[in-house]
Amino acid sequence: MVDTKVSQKLGFVEKVGFGLGDTASNFVFQMVIMFMAYFYTDVFGISAAAMGTLFLLVRIIDAVTDPIMGALADRTETRWGKFRPYLLWLALPYGIIAVLAFTTPEYSASGKLIYAYITYTLLMVIYTAINIPYSALGGVITADTDERVSISSYRFFLASIAGVVIAFTTKSLVNYLGMGSEQKGFQYTMMIFAAMAVIMFWASFALTRERVVPTKQGSSSFWTDLKFLVKNDQFLVVAALNFVLLIPIIIRGGSAMYYLKWVMLREDLTSWFLGIGMLSAMIGASFATPLTKKLPKVKAYILIQSVITIGSVLLYFIPTNSIGMIFVIFAVLQFFTMMGAPILWAMMADTVDYGEFRTQRRTTGLVFSGALFSLKLGMALGGALLGWLLAGFGYSGDATIQSERTIHGIILLFTVFPAIGHFILIFIVPKYNLTKEKCESIRAELDARASSSLGQSQ
Repeated sequence: MVDTKVSQKLGFVEKVGFGLGDTASNFVFQMVIMFMAYFYTDVFGISAAAMGTLFLLVRIIDAVTDPIMGALADRTETRWGKFRPYLLWLALPYGIIAVLAFTTPEYSASGKLIYAYITYTLLMVIYTAINIPYSALGGVITADTDERVSISSYRFFLASIAGVVIAFTTKSLVNYLGMGSEQKGFQYTMMIFAAMAVIMFWASFALTRERVVPTKQGSSSFWTDLKFLVKNDQFLVVAALNFVLLIPIIIRGGSAMYYLKWVMLREDLTSWFLGIGMLSAMIGASFATPLTKKLPKVKAYILIQSVITIGSVLLYFIPTNSIGMIFVIFAVLQFFTMMGAPILWAMMADTVDYGEFRTQRRTTGLVFSGALFSLKLGMALGGALLGWLLAGFGYSGDATIQSERTIHGIILLFTVFPAIGHFILIFIVPKYNLTKEKCESIRAELDARASSSLGQSQ
């Protein structure tokens, strides 16, 4: 039966419940962004070049798993809905595999590399399997375009909480739990974060509901749906934004530990530096809704990326001993980076309605699987570039001192290279043309179709 209240305002509890799903996800995702590069090169014991290749090659699997998972989610039918059940079913496997990925076995160098490939691949597969349904859930909780920005703001605000916890506590937990062994410390720390992720995925399942029901549709093959997706020009724009955005995010996030350790020579400030950055990001996520009430999504996104670009270039010229100024600029960059995230994911939800309007097929899972694939492809290229560029600049995880060339390379990775990525986004986003008025018109037409379909079935 079609829910005629798909555009209703959502309650606080349900918005929090939805956001907890991304809190759960980010207990792993932020560990990957902030610490996995450092873990692999300085703790686990593989070279920067091998790490970069690993990050890239594993993503080839996503080309297969992402669309399959999206199609599977679209065709799932349970009493709990299409997407929510996966939060219940896959939370525990997600937590277990996350721990394995941050475990260092007593193997030879080649054995360790094989283990890293296996566990990182499994981590990306289970990330796909639970996060595609979770992301798609945001497109069926409500059809109201403003509410989509709102729940996305809750999502990324609460996701940032995981980042704050990880940033402030990881180094201390690693030192305390490892008792001198970073290898043991990372494993035990990940056990704690994984347990929290499992509980929060289950809470997200319990506190949310699926409301947006597609109009009556005939059967369709996976390849037909994929063809419709590729023809959705607005989806392709948002997918391109996702891809390009994650490259600078991964490069800056992955290079932060190296910047603190080798450029600022203040590894002792890791928790405060990353923690303040994540606190700023958390606050930034809450400003997305007020901003989009004053500006259209496209103009708001251009403003955000412009500020990030300018701030990133400015950071390059700040003396490395100006700790206070570096902290402030980094916090500003994190604030605006996270402010843009809810806007981007609200755009993605709108492309689902747009696709249904054009093709008569609602492929929510496939759309969000495509979005996550583009995101992970950006992660792959960003991670690969980070590893390869570190190697190219002569970085060695075993070294007690780095060359001037290496130090300058790390500075570029943390400042100028991310600026280039954010600058490119400014020229992509104007191609997105789903204005608020257009989205409301599309939603009205879809509601009319749904009512007509309901009337014919009675």
